[in-house]
Amino acid sequence: MSLGDDHQSSGGHGGMSGTRVRLPEEEGGHRRGGRSSSRSLVTVVGVVVLLIAAIAFANRGGDASDSSDAAADKPKTSSTAPSGTAPVQSGFAHDEQGAQSAAANYAVTLVSADILKPSRRAEIVRQVFVDDKQAALTDKFNTAYSREFLSSIGLDESGNAAQGSTYVSRTMPIGTKATQYSDTAATVEVWCTGVFGTAGEKTTRPVTSDWFTLTLQLRWVGDDWKVESFSQKDGPAPVPGDNKASNADEMSKAVQEYGGFTYAR
Repeated sequence: MSLGDDHQSSGGHGGMSGTRVRLPEEEGGHRRGGRSSSRSLVTVVGVVVLLIAAIAFANRGGDASDSSDAAADKPKTSSTAPSGTAPVQSGFAHDEQGAQSAAANYAVTLVSADILKPSRRAEIVRQVFVDDKQAALTDKFNTAYSREFLSSIGLDESGNAAQGSTYVSRTMPIGTKATQYSDTAATVEVWCTGVFGTAGEKTTRPVTSDWFTLTLQLRWVGDDWKVESFSQKDGPAPVPGDNKASNADEMSKAVQEYGGFTYAR
């Protein structure tokens, strides 16, 4: 996840294929006979004229002021989450669903290839964690993702793979569960799967899949949910399928052609 959101919006246009005018019937359900009086004729003509005028008004372009008024009155379309609640545009909602959405998105970032890069790590820490934990966590991340560690997984000190190889670390949340919630704090478990490793002809760490659960302690600060601490455990993992493993070229091509999700829920 990047810390921005992708949204799609959809909308529809209603139209009128035709208009049918049904004149009123007399009491008892019988239709009126032929109208011979000029008064009746004037009435019918008046109805038709008004109808034509209404259709013409509805279909006309209108001047600039009419267009702006119509645009102001027209409801804006937006995508909706499966629950029916519109996804937030900035930050996360101050409710249990917002806490779970925050946890899912932070899980995508915390187990991503970007956090292995020193140039991106500091920004991620600032955006994801509460202020009073950022310094300590930055030190822990820097220690954990040392030059020696990066080298062991085929990356240089900047977190980049060797020429001709592609490193991938993508996390996909499968589901979330809030085990504790209040207006100021929440604990959320995020069940995840992901693909990790280096795609390349000479790699010693090919891309494999994994299943794990992240537990995130969140705190509501500055009108948003932020991470206070997190932990990870293995599983739950399904029985492996019988998919044929792709070769290094196919995997590298997939990583390059398919962008990772930037909004997880």
